[in-house]
Amino acid sequence: MNIVILGSSGSIGTQCLSLLKDHPEHKVIGLSVKSQTELLKEQAVEWQVPKLCVYEEALAEKLSGDLDRPVSFGMEGLIELATLPEADMVVVALVGMIGILPTISAIKAGKKIALANKETLVCAGHLIMPMLSDYHAELFPIDSEHSAIWQCLRGEEEKSVESLLLTASGGPFFGLKKEEMEGKTKADALKHPNWSMGQKITIDSASMMNKGFEVIEAHYLFDIDYDHIDVVMHPESVIHSMVEYVDHSVMAQLGAPDMRLPIQYALTWPHRYPLDLEKPLDLTEVATLHFAKPDFERFPLLALAYEAGKKGGNLPAVMNAANEVANAAFRNKQISFLQIEDIVIRAVHTVAYQAVNTVQDLIDADRWGRDFAYQQIQGVNQ
Repeated sequence: MNIVILGSSGSIGTQCLSLLKDHPEHKVIGLSVKSQTELLKEQAVEWQVPKLCVYEEALAEKLSGDLDRPVSFGMEGLIELATLPEADMVVVALVGMIGILPTISAIKAGKKIALANKETLVCAGHLIMPMLSDYHAELFPIDSEHSAIWQCLRGEEEKSVESLLLTASGGPFFGLKKEEMEGKTKADALKHPNWSMGQKITIDSASMMNKGFEVIEAHYLFDIDYDHIDVVMHPESVIHSMVEYVDHSVMAQLGAPDMRLPIQYALTWPHRYPLDLEKPLDLTEVATLHFAKPDFERFPLLALAYEAGKKGGNLPAVMNAANEVANAAFRNKQISFLQIEDIVIRAVHTVAYQAVNTVQDLIDADRWGRDFAYQQIQGVNQ
């Protein structure tokens, strides 16, 4: 299988390449990064990759000169890689709205898509999912929770599903009272107890915004109503998610908290292959598992995601955009941790509802959310 990886410098992209070392039957034919050209150069040489893209034009031109061969750039370059005729699978590991157009392009080209870009379904799920059947494309989730549900659904009838149970560790602030979260720093928020992920998603996990995004993704991926998608707090991160069936039996997928598990499953489905884990799951060592209902008052962004998802239109895109800006502002020490939720909630409750029927509608909603968040941050710092 010929594979293209969009976002090869990030956590998912680098782990994907690491896994593919054990699968010489697959060939990497395209890689993209935003700006990390030195890493891309190393990857290109190691994997003998024929097609490269650097999002920033000036850096792409410099790398082209260094390698003495063409290097594409910008959105046009990402779309070129996503639609390479010889590509069988496109791994979309881009962060942000930038992932939507390449994903749509890959779908229209009839590719298999391993999706790690949340924004694609959070903001455009209602546009994306119908296209899969129209263009005979396939979409495989890389997220651990959605991969778990995907595995639990395998071989079962769609009509037999009662509800989806998304597990959530609660991140580094699980169990804290609201007032105890007020002075938490970037370093505090990045101390996830179980998972090793990029900074943006780790902060989103601390605020539970990430779990809210996953609720919306699950709605589209598995075509199930929001009233039948529940979040269950599970601090050990041993059960990655569950499916309850109409007979009230519950199937769960368990494993070590290692992103290589869902990545490899997406790359090699329907087959399972050996995976060398540093510490495979040992239930006798774990001994006890804990579960609790989510506290929507302490983590209001989870409640907001249900609200925005149910109402639809431009609200999910505005929520995502405002969160992206607020998350970055927190990481840059411009706002406090709890001000993230204040800004995002205010954005969703301020914007006028509009239907989203085109990609341009998404772009407009995204711009509104970002502009609103920037204004709020400026107000905080005046």
